[in-house]
Amino acid sequence: MEKPLALKLAPNSIDEVIGQKHLLGENKILKNLVKNKKIPSMILYGRPGIGKTSIANAIVKDLNVRYRFLNATINNKKDFDIVVEEAKMYDGIVLIMDEIHRLNKDKQDLLLPQIESGLITLIGLTTSNPYHKINPAIRSRCHLFELLPLEEKDIIEGLKKAIKHPDLDGIIIDDEALKYIAAISGNDLRYAYNLLEIAFFSTNDKVVNVETIKKINNKPAFFHDKNEDGHYDVLSAFQKSIRGSDVNASLHYLARLLEAGDLDSIYRRLSVICYEDIGLANPNIGPRLNAAINASELVGLPEAVIPMSEIVIEMALSPKSNSANLAINKALEDVRTGKCEKVPTHINATAVGYLYPHDYPNDFVVQEYLPNNLRKKNYYNPKTTSQYERSLKQIKESIDKIKNESKN
Repeated sequence: MEKPLALKLAPNSIDEVIGQKHLLGENKILKNLVKNKKIPSMILYGRPGIGKTSIANAIVKDLNVRYRFLNATINNKKDFDIVVEEAKMYDGIVLIMDEIHRLNKDKQDLLLPQIESGLITLIGLTTSNPYHKINPAIRSRCHLFELLPLEEKDIIEGLKKAIKHPDLDGIIIDDEALKYIAAISGNDLRYAYNLLEIAFFSTNDKVVNVETIKKINNKPAFFHDKNEDGHYDVLSAFQKSIRGSDVNASLHYLARLLEAGDLDSIYRRLSVICYEDIGLANPNIGPRLNAAINASELVGLPEAVIPMSEIVIEMALSPKSNSANLAINKALEDVRTGKCEKVPTHINATAVGYLYPHDYPNDFVVQEYLPNNLRKKNYYNPKTTSQYERSLKQIKESIDKIKNESKN
């Protein structure tokens, strides 16, 4: 089988890498490290198709050093043993390791002392956030470099380079088609290369236009893996957009989650938002969310997009309050730091001297409920973003006033 075009276009030097100028531009860190021939162990992380493998390969080619390429998932411990022995034989080796976040303990134990001693220089590659997914022992021995998503101009730059390759000899393609491929590639250069190659070989006359590409794929590729960080990035953006009352952004991220068919994550995240971000500013949103979830479950996709859209619009435009969240966090902080004195005797299980509020006017009587060391503590500070919480604020102020007067 012939290698795909994307592999043939892989850079042979960091000067040929497309994008990532914050690392590879003139006088930038990776550029200078290669120039000075001093490469530390490192982890390159970022979404697929933006140059992690290309940069790793370009580095070892620029330095002209001995290296091996392993995959933490596919290659077994014996393969790692061979690399260690080869490193000892040649007094050092660069190990490029894909999927480094999947490195198991046996392989870690084998590699750690060699990385520590400098016998193996590790270049780890991952789409995962290394702060969350990579073993701290490995992470602490490596410098972390984040690769940024490629921009449309970067993808077009790569495509213009690709159409000059002998494999696409005679291709006829206009700027509109190049921009269309870039637009639907999801910032993934490898995907763009593959789409261009298939489009070229799908024609009889070597003419590639927008219609040609639409026949192959008219659905944008976007990075959204339910088991990796891209998924959590979208969920995070979804919550922050609703919290920020940006209804258009909220609907955009909802659409991405719906397109991935991930209703369960939508339900869970909206439930969190309901109580964390909207809270007492709109207490009716909880039952309304449950109704929307029930309707979505009843009809399923694709119709579920309608109740989900309605509730997200309502939540984005709802008044917001995190007062309940702040209040319970303050209370938890006191509990976790040991501020838990004995429960007052008049409200413990025996309740000696307990005053029953319903026996008093307005169902209220002044008595202490907090332990002695916390009697002056105030956890809940109402916000005034909604009429409902303003009414809670008035009630709380009235109660506090009565309590204060009773002490005088």
